Amino acid sequence: MENELTVTEEQKIIADLLPRPFGRAGKIWVAALSVVCLLGVFAYYRQLRYGLQVTAMRDYVSWGLYISNFVFFVAISLVGSLITAILRIANVTWSTPLTRIAEMIAIAAIMFAAMIIVIDMGRPERLLNVFAHGRIQSPIIWDVVVITTYFFVSLLLLYLPLLPDIQILRAHQVAAVKPFQKLYKFMGAFWKKTPEQHRISSKAISILCITIIPVAFCIHTVTSWLFATTFRPGWDSTNFGAYFISGAFLAGSGAVVVAMFVVRKAYQLDKYITDVHFDKMGRILVLLALLYLYFNVNEYLVPAFKMKEGEGAHLNQLFRGDWALKFWTTILVSMVIPIVMLVFKKGRKPLPMFIAGLMVVAGAWFKRYIIVVPSMLHPFLPMHDVPASYKYYFPSWEEWAIAGGSLAGALLVITLLVRIFPVIPIRETIDEMKTD
Repeated sequence: MENELTVTEEQKIIADLLPRPFGRAGKIWVAALSVVCLLGVFAYYRQLRYGLQVTAMRDYVSWGLYISNFVFFVAISLVGSLITAILRIANVTWSTPLTRIAEMIAIAAIMFAAMIIVIDMGRPERLLNVFAHGRIQSPIIWDVVVITTYFFVSLLLLYLPLLPDIQILRAHQVAAVKPFQKLYKFMGAFWKKTPEQHRISSKAISILCITIIPVAFCIHTVTSWLFATTFRPGWDSTNFGAYFISGAFLAGSGAVVVAMFVVRKAYQLDKYITDVHFDKMGRILVLLALLYLYFNVNEYLVPAFKMKEGEGAHLNQLFRGDWALKFWTTILVSMVIPIVMLVFKKGRKPLPMFIAGLMVVAGAWFKRYIIVVPSMLHPFLPMHDVPASYKYYFPSWEEWAIAGGSLAGALLVITLLVRIFPVIPIRETIDEMKTD
């Protein structure tokens, strides 16, 4: 049954959801992120000038912090397909206030995932060789194809639902949106709100939602194959595809929970992002954490049972050696503690959910670091007659600065997108309130 909203009620929703200018805290946030980004740019300049010798990477640990960051960004980016595509196709209407922020996170993450790969190259000018001389037999080419495809599909999934809102932004030229009117005009000049345009747009969004799901699964499966096809202890696994995908959905959902809390607090959107949304996302987070915990048990239990020599040395380091504290802390922080918190209704309130989301995201980053570095420090052939620095790895300040700059850059992109566009879909919100 359709309810009629009065003009006043509709205008109130629009006023609540229009983008807003940065306050003092917002300006400090943007300035801080910009400083971290500039420090990362300076560190990358040093890397370009002096080569990869400024990093702590050597013959054995040749991926290190950069590839850990890459896998983390790819994981976070999968949230777009979970919130926007899977829940939309399942006709889960409560997820509407979360779809746009999920797509913003996905686009920012996939942008910097691609960028960190270029940074990891000692000769970035040779990137064109990947396209000019790439071999389809190589998993690296598969990764390039699916990342590019996923980025453009995510961009369209952000853009198409924005079109009705862009018309609203052009019609309400308040001070907050006036600086971006030329951008809005460029993006939505062709949108006339005709029934035919709405029909085509709705059909296109449905097609994109269906398309992005297999692409999203491919992007992290192919990323896992980059590891699984490399002959290293800890990576020789047929479980890696499912292991990576389940972890990616968990990390992405944790990122959305953090963004929900921050956006709700910053823009006073309690009426639109309610406790019910946190409760439902908490249930999803518990399910995903349990699923990822299962794949972690599966990933480590089978090789631990066999204890082949190379795998045994690697697992001993993780379970009770130099990496044990990091490993068990990461398992507890990213999975066990959030599960215990969120199975209780009180734990699914906004503040506990925010804390659990932070734990999941931080744990996800450290988990990727633990997947990458210890395996490279334990090759099947023992290290002989090499300098001591080859046997250990701790990132140089340039690596930390570049990694921090990439994380700050992703947050800056999300912040600017939230400033320019409505973080909650306006037209969809109005339409849903009419049908409630």
